[in-house]
Amino acid sequence: MAKAAKPASKGAEKSTNGDGTNVAATDVGAEGQAATGVAPSMKILGQYLKDLSFENPNAPASLATQGEPPEINISVNVNAKNLAPTDYEVELHLEAKASRKDEPVFVADMLYAGIFRLENIPQEALSAIILVECPRMIFPFARVILADATRNGGFPPLMLDPIDFAGMFQRRMAEQQAQQASASA
Repeated sequence: MAKAAKPASKGAEKSTNGDGTNVAATDVGAEGQAATGVAPSMKILGQYLKDLSFENPNAPASLATQGEPPEINISVNVNAKNLAPTDYEVELHLEAKASRKDEPVFVADMLYAGIFRLENIPQEALSAIILVECPRMIFPFARVILADATRNGGFPPLMLDPIDFAGMFQRRMAEQQAQQASASA
């Protein structure tokens, strides 16, 4: 008696990976699996505060209510370095400078990093994953640390708005292309 072949499911099904967390998997059949290969994966191996500085140069005078809020300038930078064939350290550098009438109120400078394991990522997508998705994942943790630092410095917590890492990446790529074009001309 011959067994009937099971039809391949078209929808997503839930399963668990080795650590017990739920993952969604789609059964694409043998032909689809051969075409796509192994699924890309991204894991956070660790995240940590590398450097934190908070300066309140005019305390206690700067803590007195001054009527007008200080002007706050925020600087954001993302850097990455390769640690192993699939492991990357991604650094998120946040700097906040507050001033009132050209007098510094506070300066907060932070370097927060994460180590990411990126496997089976297409080479053409690797830069975007490293410079957009990785910082996007660690930003909420860095944001809380910066808010706590400003609050502990005697000021209202500095709650940063979400950052457009994709826009930053696109600007960086456009600058690099412009530099390459001017260098070759």
